[in-house]
Amino acid sequence: MPGQAQRERIHGTTVLCVRRDGKVVIAGDGQVTMGHHVMKHTARKIRRLFNDKVLAGFAGSTADALSLFERFEGKLQEHHGNLAKAAVELAKEWRKDRALRHLEALLVIADAKSTFVVSGDGDVIEPDDGICAIGSGGPFALAAARAMAKHSKMSAKDIAAESMRIASEICIYTNNNFTFEEL
Repeated sequence: MPGQAQRERIHGTTVLCVRRDGKVVIAGDGQVTMGHHVMKHTARKIRRLFNDKVLAGFAGSTADALSLFERFEGKLQEHHGNLAKAAVELAKEWRKDRALRHLEALLVIADAKSTFVVSGDGDVIEPDDGICAIGSGGPFALAAARAMAKHSKMSAKDIAAESMRIASEICIYTNNNFTFEEL
C-alpha cells in the first residue's frame, strides 16, 4: 500500500520509575523504532517539568507525548503543582477531547511525594511500591527493579540503571543509551 511505511507506528521503549529512600528516579532508553528499523539511538524520553519539581517520561508516539507534556505542564500550573489533581485532569481531558483521544502514548510522572502512570483511557495509577514502568521493555525493567528493591540495599538510581540494562538485553525495542532524572 503506498505510504504505508510512513504510517507505521513508532513503538517500543522502556521508561522506569524507582522510588526509594526519599529519592525518585525516572530512567528512559534512547531508541526510537519505526517498523523493523531503528531510527534513532539518542532520543530523550524523560523531562523535568514545573520548575524542575516534576519528572515525566513517555512511551509511544513522540509527537503525541510532547503534546501531552505541554498539556500536563499546563495542568500543573493550573493546579499549583498538585501532581495528583493535574494527572487526573489531564487523564479526563485526554479521554474526552476528540483530538486528544487519538494520541498514542503513556506517561509516568513523579514528584517528591507521588508517582503515577497516566493513559488516554482515563487511567491514573499510583503504584503500591513506588516502582512502575511503561513501554515494551517495561515489564522486564519492572520485574528487575522490584527484585533488586526487595533483595538489596541499592540506591534508586542504581536500581534504575541495572534494571534498564537488563531490559535492554531482553527487549529488542530498548537500547542501552539511558538518561536519568532524579529528585
